[in-house]
Amino acid sequence: MLRKFPKITVWRAIFAVIMLSGAYATYLRIMYGLAGSTNLSDKFPWGLWIGFDVMCGVGLAAGGFTLVAMVHIFSIERYKPVLRPAVLTAFLGYTLVVVGLLYDLGRPDRLWHPLVMWNPRSVMFEVAWCVTLYSTVLFLEFLPVVFERFGLHKPLAWIHRISVPLMILGVLLSTLHQSSLGTLFLIVPEKLYPLWYTPILPLLFYVSAIGVGLAMTIFESWHSSRAFGRALELPLLASMARVLAVVMSVYLWIRFLDMSHRHVFGLLARNRIETWLFALEIVLIAVPTVLLYQHRIRMQPGKLYACAVMVVFGFIANRLNVGITGLEAGSGVHYVPRWTEIAITLSIVAAGFAIFRLIAQYFPIFEAASHEQPQTEMAEQEEDQVAVG
Repeated sequence: MLRKFPKITVWRAIFAVIMLSGAYATYLRIMYGLAGSTNLSDKFPWGLWIGFDVMCGVGLAAGGFTLVAMVHIFSIERYKPVLRPAVLTAFLGYTLVVVGLLYDLGRPDRLWHPLVMWNPRSVMFEVAWCVTLYSTVLFLEFLPVVFERFGLHKPLAWIHRISVPLMILGVLLSTLHQSSLGTLFLIVPEKLYPLWYTPILPLLFYVSAIGVGLAMTIFESWHSSRAFGRALELPLLASMARVLAVVMSVYLWIRFLDMSHRHVFGLLARNRIETWLFALEIVLIAVPTVLLYQHRIRMQPGKLYACAVMVVFGFIANRLNVGITGLEAGSGVHYVPRWTEIAITLSIVAAGFAIFRLIAQYFPIFEAASHEQPQTEMAEQEEDQVAVG
């Protein structure tokens, strides 16, 4: 019997090219170090791998702690159908962040040093420990899916017994390091451009992470429904989008109130690249925030998805502006990533999508959703009847 090979499609061909270029870039990174594979320098030591792979990667994985808090701490059970995919996305996100760090560190073999060589005065020490502990918690939160897949009922019962304190611990750890990424930049007030430097940067990082976590859940649900032929949980995602609009409104309100307090609005009149990139960032966040307040926008899958994508790109623009654009002005150098940096970043992202699809195909990621959906719809119908009555 002849074995069937996977059908070659455009997307699979693109995926293969990205992974091959990433493999070659990895070879250059290992053989020639940072100097031979990046455009980083002593004047500009943090580039794309920190600005995107770490700062964006950690934030884009925030759907895990956001959904866990909503379902298990605030007891909003209607969001339970999208909890498992969010936890898987978070687990893969943090795992790939660690992979990205292996490329960025000058001595990746010393990645474990902060765990045994303590420096409590360092923000990096706190971030390292929180990422390590939270990744462990996400792994434990994902284990029930593995136990269900292989019918391991006794370990499943054990993990369920510790699930609530485990999830509370995960939310606390994620809260700490989401804000701590912003704390990293408080030590460079003279180097970070004033449009982004603020003493409340940790608060802004935390609030925006909550918002992008919700946006990523909508993004992932939309793609999963198309990839696996599932029905889109539209009423659930529309409700989540309304929360997203409120969270991003709070974020923008805090942001502009802080700018007014620091008297930096005058910088917007300058014709600089920082001004235009700041405007792009705000537009990408403000436009979908306004649109998502409209019920008809939230109830149209295409428009809902487009708004979620804009929020995600607005978040990415903010993190890249803080980690790259805002620091260029103070460093006096212009940084453009080398192709190898871009190739490795794209390969990490592509690997994340491929692994998610593979796990979702062979493990019960959406099984809970199919069981919970009828109950969710019945509850929503009862609420509508009560409202009409």
